Amino acid sequence: MAALTLYTTTWCPFCVKLKAGLKLKGVEWTEIDVDDDAEAAAFVESVNGGDRVVPTALYEDGSTATNPSVREVMAKLGQD
Repeated sequence: MAALTLYTTTWCPFCVKLKAGLKLKGVEWTEIDVDDDAEAAAFVESVNGGDRVVPTALYEDGSTATNPSVREVMAKLGQD
């Protein structure tokens, strides 16, 4: 499993932008569509005050970030 998991939806423009930026940087991730996975949706809600906000990033250390920038993700992964 990748050091980064992204909780996304297919219709979210912020998800598309983040994934495109990370792809350009060569970052690999595991992607979970919260529209297709009720447990993933519940997890996203649990770390976002009850709101289903995407993209939500889950890092290997268990920390999360809501709608992070490519720069923030790269820094967290130590790839800045």
